[in-house]
Amino acid sequence: MRIGFLGVGRIGVSHAAVVAQHPAVEEVVVADADPARAREVAQRFGARAVETADEVFAAGVDGLVVATATDSHADLILRGAAGGLPVFCEKPVALDVPGTLRVRDAVASAGTPVQIGFQRRFDAGYIAARNAVNRGSLGELRRVHAVTADPHPPSAAFIPTSGGIYRDCLIHDFDAIRWVTGREIVEVTAVGTNRGAAFFGEAGDVDETVVLLTLDDGTLGTVHGSRYNGGGYDVRLEVAGTRGTAAVGLDDHAALWSAEPGVAFPADEPHPTFWERFAPAYAAEINAFLDVVRDGSPSPCGVDEALEALYVAEAATLSRVEGRRVDVAEVRK
Repeated sequence: MRIGFLGVGRIGVSHAAVVAQHPAVEEVVVADADPARAREVAQRFGARAVETADEVFAAGVDGLVVATATDSHADLILRGAAGGLPVFCEKPVALDVPGTLRVRDAVASAGTPVQIGFQRRFDAGYIAARNAVNRGSLGELRRVHAVTADPHPPSAAFIPTSGGIYRDCLIHDFDAIRWVTGREIVEVTAVGTNRGAAFFGEAGDVDETVVLLTLDDGTLGTVHGSRYNGGGYDVRLEVAGTRGTAAVGLDDHAALWSAEPGVAFPADEPHPTFWERFAPAYAAEINAFLDVVRDGSPSPCGVDEALEALYVAEAATLSRVEGRRVDVAEVRK
């Protein structure tokens, strides 16, 4: 296989490292908005650097990895799909729901597989929790609780174009809850506050939030999000039923500590960033994409799945802004 890369920043270069080592990959062709960075990455992995996206498309690649700026995702997915190229793209698909619908419909019409980067679906803990739900090991599902808390806020320049904490950050939790439980989120109530830098509020965003969810079987859920979790990178999911509870992310790198006397937990340092927490999952998801390219395997996370998580993020945004409960059906187009 020959795989093209558009964008080789932190995520792109990490994917390129995995792809370059794959025994079925003959050549990796990379381009970046910073040509010097593309050349450096190419030299590091024995790839070929080109100057523009046009040159990547003209290089005869068999699959395309898109890790460029958010506002370019939709057009690059559409171009790849129109050319019959399987595409892996980091989330989001597009900047809004109409843009995502446009991509979904075009991809379906082209019949070209597209995989969107929700890496938690490839994490061992989330997989084990999903399997426990599917086996019935937890009994009847009653409650879910998710946390995504970053140790440090993103830059002030990023926030105005991020889409806000629900679309940028907690969309991963919404997707994971849907995937692990096998249920749809039908109702959302979101509250948020600004306790940190002024640039969050200036962009109409919040840096602390709690979201109450209702799933289509009546299961209740909560999602907590923070941009200021000084204890480390904290991502967890609890799935509780009438027979037991499964906890994802509760290990010796958890960014919390037990206040119980005599309990030494956790035993190791917390993960400092998302990369240390999810490195194996990132490797697994890009290898899954190579299976899509090589074998024609179905996409493990298509545009339609990304759209469902986006609907929940849109509903959460509307709920916080208007201070009310929102049915997810309200934001569907």
